[in-house]
Amino acid sequence: MDSTPEARLDQHGIILPIPPAPVATYVGTAVSGSLLVVSGQLPLVDGKLFATGKLGADVATEIGVEAARYCMINIIAQVRAAVGDLSRVRRVVRLGGFIACVPSFTQHAAVMNGASDLAVAIFGEAGRHARSTIGVPSLPLDAAVEVEGLFEIG
Repeated sequence: MDSTPEARLDQHGIILPIPPAPVATYVGTAVSGSLLVVSGQLPLVDGKLFATGKLGADVATEIGVEAARYCMINIIAQVRAAVGDLSRVRRVVRLGGFIACVPSFTQHAAVMNGASDLAVAIFGEAGRHARSTIGVPSLPLDAAVEVEGLFEIG
């Protein structure tokens, strides 16, 4: 089994999209020293939101997990666009997850595992990261999930 991030993408049948353009006045990525910050990514698939609405109301937890996975795919696409070669990622330092949900929803961690599990699957041990996941009343474009990332690059 090849151990490069690109090979792992192939093994999981993932073809990275062209990174989505920012929807407001910011950049998709910023580099400071050896740190790469990836702005929050929505669960876009072929330019359309995979899931809209709120977890605990009109979006099932399983759909939220898949939405977080699509967010992570878009994060990885942003990383590749910023650094060229995913092997330059030394570590996924942190992921931040925002879950649009009703106040009684408590499965934030399960939803965010969609992104975290993919980070580990693609980057191996370097994909293990610190994480915060919070519930919010709404997200841009009525997205159900948004994920941001911090990477150490070499």
